[in-house]
Amino acid sequence: MYNMENTTSPGKANNYARALFDQLIGRVNEKDRFFETDEQIVNIGGRSLPSYGFVPCTRDLNVSSCRECLNDLMVEAEDCCESKIGWRISGPSCSLRYENYSLTASPPAPSPSPLPPSQSLPAAPQLKPDNGDGGKKKTKTVIISISSLASIAVVAALLGFWCYTSSGTRKREQDRETSQEIPLQNNLSRSVSRRLMDGSMDAREDDDSGEMHYFNLTTMETATKNFSDVNKLGEGGFGPVYKGMLINGKEIAVKRLSKQSKQGLEEFENEVILIAKLQHKNLVRLLGCCLEKGEKILVYEYMSNTSLDAFLFDKKKCKELDWAKRTNIVNGIAKGLQYLHEDSRLKIIHRDMKVSNVLLDDDMNPKISDFGTARNFRSNQIEANTMIVKGTYGYMAPEYAREGQFSIKSDVYSFGILMLEIVSGKKNSDFYRPECAQSFLSYVRQLWNEGKGSELIDQAIVDTCPITEALRLIHIALLCVQEDPNDRPIMSRVILMLGSNSINLPQSLAPPCSGDRLIISDQSSIRSTGTEYVSTDQSSTSASG
Repeated sequence: MYNMENTTSPGKANNYARALFDQLIGRVNEKDRFFETDEQIVNIGGRSLPSYGFVPCTRDLNVSSCRECLNDLMVEAEDCCESKIGWRISGPSCSLRYENYSLTASPPAPSPSPLPPSQSLPAAPQLKPDNGDGGKKKTKTVIISISSLASIAVVAALLGFWCYTSSGTRKREQDRETSQEIPLQNNLSRSVSRRLMDGSMDAREDDDSGEMHYFNLTTMETATKNFSDVNKLGEGGFGPVYKGMLINGKEIAVKRLSKQSKQGLEEFENEVILIAKLQHKNLVRLLGCCLEKGEKILVYEYMSNTSLDAFLFDKKKCKELDWAKRTNIVNGIAKGLQYLHEDSRLKIIHRDMKVSNVLLDDDMNPKISDFGTARNFRSNQIEANTMIVKGTYGYMAPEYAREGQFSIKSDVYSFGILMLEIVSGKKNSDFYRPECAQSFLSYVRQLWNEGKGSELIDQAIVDTCPITEALRLIHIALLCVQEDPNDRPIMSRVILMLGSNSINLPQSLAPPCSGDRLIISDQSSIRSTGTEYVSTDQSSTSASG
């Protein structure tokens, strides 16, 4: 959050703030108190102005982690707040605050209102010695006047305090109304708030560069021109996605979940929690969310080239995906999955890897999106079972579709299908033969086993791509979609095979086309052997996952 007033010299102000916080972060915990505060006088535009800084950490951090946390937030501060005279950036374990007023001094006490002339303290009466009743009466009069004056002073002080606190409350309410961004943890469920605050979901990496925000509905309506069809990027089973622009000029993609969406509040919060804690160049960045008046909205970084399926399955656009771009996309997706499975402090199973959940930036670099169905594994956990299978038909691993059993090898299977689609330019859902559930895969295996692998290559690139490399990529994909999860490679091994032609590839084991497979002939939800199958497939282009 930041003060809406801009500084007249943003460059200088930013340098002064950086210098102040460098000192504070360097001194933090010198006195075993896990916070530091200080002030300085800066010269901006010929004026000497005070500035104040404050850097607290939670006490569960050690000294080095505290400083690392604060330095990470400083990177964010330099990106978003250099033109502001005051700002505050908060994370689960540390925060920064920079203001042009003291953070530690007590607010000035309200001055009591002056008494009206009629209530002024009367002049002390000239009492004369009197042995009668007259002296006593005059003494009573003085006591009553002083008591009345004390009561009036108390009432005036209370009125002044009420005015002071009321104006503060009104100012805070006005700040909330005018602010575009509100701390996220104040607006989600209590369980999510606790997970954010206690750090149980914290997986901050060295390249963590952002903080989640809560955007109010008014901001979303303004950014998307009231969710205008002109701004619509695409629409799927979850609802429409709109292009938007914040008042600072930043472009965003706004994913507005429809009331009928199968993605409920649990999946919505799941995506917010997981992707907020994961940062990688091949994962889409979730900027924030909005939960207001029944709306469930996710705000992503904007991807000008939308999703991979918008290019891959379009007769004209597919020609823009030459072999170099396709291999770059395959490698980028592989690195993103490796990060989720092996390199992040969390072990994340995506569970819905498919071509429409891969977004493309300006340079056609891939970013994995849509973490609504993702699951977090403990570091020593290998697999898990679920009674509710969520994913997209055609990409589900057989053990997941049949038994609800999933692991990192489930994502490897989905990645293998995705690779085959990228090489062939064919959509796996377009294939359906009742005699075998894995129809697209069966088609690929049949041509491969007959030595006709080159016929699988997309006709848009077959004349310009290196056939040997394309066949090797198909071979690696077939290793990823083997029936037994134990036979599939992990993603780090896949990356090695993709990057080196000197690594010998084992033969893949083709599964029989058995009749006990799960047969799916439409896109509706079904139940089988006590397990609920929920498809998240979408027929239209997804612009932000």
